[in-house]
Amino acid sequence: MPIRQDENKPNRRAGLINLILIGVGVLLLFSNFLPNPANQVPRVPYSLFIDQVNDNNVRRAFITSDQIRYELNEAPAEGAPTVLATTPIFDMELPQRLEDHGVEFAAAPPKRPSFISTALSWVVPPLIFILVLQFFARRSMGGAQGALSFTKSKAKVYVPDEESRVTFADVAGVDEAKAELTEIVDFLKTPERYAAIGARIPKGVLLVGPPGTGKTLLSKAVAGEASVPFFIISGSEFVELFVGAGAARVRDLFEQAKQKAPCIIFIDELDAIGKSRGGSMGVVGGNDEREQTLNQLLTEMDGFASKDKPVIVLAATNQPETLDAALLRPGRFDRQVLVDRPDLSGRRTILDIYGKKVKLSPGVDLDRIAQATSGFAGADLANLVNEAALLAARQYRTAVEQADLNEAIERVVAGLEKKSRVLQPDEKKVVAYHEVGHAIVGHLMPGGSKVAKISIVPRGMSALGYTLQLPTEERFLNSKEDLEGQIATLLGGRSAEEIVFGEVTTGAANDLQRATDIAEQMVGTYGMSETLGPLAYDKQGGSRFLGGNNNPRRSVSDATAQAIDREVRGLVDRAHERALAILHHNRPLLDSISEKILDKEVIEGDDLKELLATSVMP
Repeated sequence: MPIRQDENKPNRRAGLINLILIGVGVLLLFSNFLPNPANQVPRVPYSLFIDQVNDNNVRRAFITSDQIRYELNEAPAEGAPTVLATTPIFDMELPQRLEDHGVEFAAAPPKRPSFISTALSWVVPPLIFILVLQFFARRSMGGAQGALSFTKSKAKVYVPDEESRVTFADVAGVDEAKAELTEIVDFLKTPERYAAIGARIPKGVLLVGPPGTGKTLLSKAVAGEASVPFFIISGSEFVELFVGAGAARVRDLFEQAKQKAPCIIFIDELDAIGKSRGGSMGVVGGNDEREQTLNQLLTEMDGFASKDKPVIVLAATNQPETLDAALLRPGRFDRQVLVDRPDLSGRRTILDIYGKKVKLSPGVDLDRIAQATSGFAGADLANLVNEAALLAARQYRTAVEQADLNEAIERVVAGLEKKSRVLQPDEKKVVAYHEVGHAIVGHLMPGGSKVAKISIVPRGMSALGYTLQLPTEERFLNSKEDLEGQIATLLGGRSAEEIVFGEVTTGAANDLQRATDIAEQMVGTYGMSETLGPLAYDKQGGSRFLGGNNNPRRSVSDATAQAIDREVRGLVDRAHERALAILHHNRPLLDSISEKILDKEVIEGDDLKELLATSVMP
């Protein structure tokens, strides 16, 4: 995709002339300080001057503070100069001596500057200053990072061509968002059809959603489908150290857009300048630079559009709840388009798009990969395919195989294998029983997931082993029974350690954290407690798209807070007892699977399925 800086090329000939004039002016200015050979007089010692005065050989003398220039009565030798100079010393008797020997003497008249030197001293310095300013001004007009370019917009222009053109065919998994933006494309292609009926196209469209879901890619697809210029800039590029620079850049951006209309302006990370005003440091209003930039953006979006040359503003953000209300009102950003994580069919389509960019083996089943990547965004799937291609190239294979894609999923989910992290035999045994405990309990719990792999190979920063569960179906709702089953599965590893070794280790720290979080959400957010009833005791805080889990409790009484703690503790305790009962009932299977995984380190596929099929619910 060609991205280039929008700039007007400066006149090179004028710039060259300016440089020549600057050089000539500098030479003329310094020429006054260079010695003039015509004005040079031979210098002699002061003692010789006194001897010549005493010999009555000096006719006249001109005395200054730094030089005595005198003329002789006769030349000392043929061809010798008759005018000499010497450097004076402190001699109070010199005037009397000159008068006694009949020497005409006087102070030298002040040197009057010539007309040329006077003109140069008044004209050349301002001329140099003006030319230097003009030079930097031309650089700033050309888009260079000159001294005067901080008020210029840093937007880059994406001009689609046939080779790098992005269309809606290159975007998958966000069909609803594409349908919304198709109308924008149709308006940019045929605005007269909408103008004839009196319809007004939205001035602004805000794309909201989690990171990596394709908001920027969607905006480029709109530009590619409509074949119009596309200005792309980040919200943080408006904010500058200089006061008023952000507002000036907003004005310059919209001026450029008017010249190239119809076109699209895409502002990424709009929340960098669009956050609610008056929220910083408790001050309402004020001259905050970011707020001034936002005010200018609001003003430009109100008055820049025209029917014959439309300019549409697309913006993307992960934090729509932080944006100023004036920015979201009708007439500015009229529409909010949700670009969410893709579902199963969307992931399958995305894998098809990126799978065509690499060489896939004929036996690759992308449906299984789509099922195994629940919750992955479009960028995650693109990275997954690329990781698989890198793994295949590392093994000197000519095509990406199914094993490469499976390993790429584990790398993304659990991290890299830490083969250098060698566990002690007793630690390895604890990890084996811990992971098998997770697998047996997770296999018997209700829900839409199945245990696909058990490994005791360390991965990532802290995982000494892991149990991989893959969803069997696309689920958007969880019942109370499903959540209780998730808590029991998380506590299965700790329960296995208690049964086999009679003690617990630090390996269950993350499991306990996740189990407690689920229990607190069941009580405080989902209202799944029979004692406390259908009430929400948590405040929804943080960004809904950035995974913010900072939900402080509402102001509740001490009795209610104690009741919440008891309910959370009760949920975790019941799940713990359930996991203990399952593992006690399947103790022989727990031992047999643990012994096998200590030998193989990894159990997956049909072998794992056959082993877990013998487990029974107590």
